[in-house]
Amino acid sequence: MAEQVQTQEGSLRERVEQVLDNIRPYIQGDGGDIELLDVADGVVQIRLAGACVGCMHSMMTLQAGVERMLKEAVPEIKAVEAMPF
Repeated sequence: MAEQVQTQEGSLRERVEQVLDNIRPYIQGDGGDIELLDVADGVVQIRLAGACVGCMHSMMTLQAGVERMLKEAVPEIKAVEAMPF
């Protein structure tokens, strides 16, 4: 049973990573970047880097862009958290 859960979590992580791979070029175009840290219990933890650090628009990008797209593409996702460096 544990093996099946691990496979499902891996699948969930892969789907989240695919969405982030689609978003990443737009963030990089503004000098920033996004890194997936963890996916657990429906919560995605990411780290914003580059120009995103300290940018006043980063939380808007996270909530209106990244979180919305992740929830649409991966319905199991409940929340997205930006983790500090």
